[in-house]
Amino acid sequence: MTTARLDAFFRNLLDIEGFSSMDDSQNGIQIDNDGSAVHKIAFAVDAALETFEQATALGAGMLFVHHGLFWGTPLRITGNLRRRIKFLLDNNICLYGVHLPLDQHPALGNNAVIAQLLGLENIEPFGSYHGRKIGCKGTFPKPVDINEAVKKITFMNRPPLSVFPFGKSECKSAAVVSGGAADSADEAIEEGIDLFVTGENKHSIYHKCLEGKLNMISGGHYSTEVWGVQAVMRHCISELGIEAVFIDIPTGL
Repeated sequence: MTTARLDAFFRNLLDIEGFSSMDDSQNGIQIDNDGSAVHKIAFAVDAALETFEQATALGAGMLFVHHGLFWGTPLRITGNLRRRIKFLLDNNICLYGVHLPLDQHPALGNNAVIAQLLGLENIEPFGSYHGRKIGCKGTFPKPVDINEAVKKITFMNRPPLSVFPFGKSECKSAAVVSGGAADSADEAIEEGIDLFVTGENKHSIYHKCLEGKLNMISGGHYSTEVWGVQAVMRHCISELGIEAVFIDIPTGL
């Protein structure tokens, strides 16, 4: 399985080209290998030296991440970036990054999987970002309280960063935008959503949620974005028959 073939597979699976004008994260192959066949793919949230070292130890020829090394701005290849790139080249590992297309994917994306974990129905797009909705919203088949919702989406029993029980005691609807999307709480309030789930929190939205009577869960940027890479990993195993492994390196943030 060459990196070119894997790239074609991922581009067909994820809407990488559709996000090219709005996502500056250089989706796709960021560091290629020397053309050797890939027999194992490692999946992780973040491109970092610790992740690279674990991928190497596990014998992976490609590392698929949600947060890659390049974000649109030209960078000098010095310091930590040079060490990271050198490690990948020395160990012949292809680095593959997919950011917003992985958040937005209707079945394998971070938000879609969290919505599935919550048990949401009647799912629709939610969370406008540069004119495109990357999250989702839906309704619960029966009302749930915020503590029950927390349990449904907790990863590896890691507690959420914060929980705002500012709204109804029983939630009938929820919206999800993973990662750093605290400002989408405004949209949730405007649409009358009962529960908003995201990764990070912001001081500036605390009183907005309180006054808008919005329940909010900040599950952690990392913990809300493990789901997409794991879903794609399972899809690769099923469709390609390739060996794959998930590398869990939590930041606590």
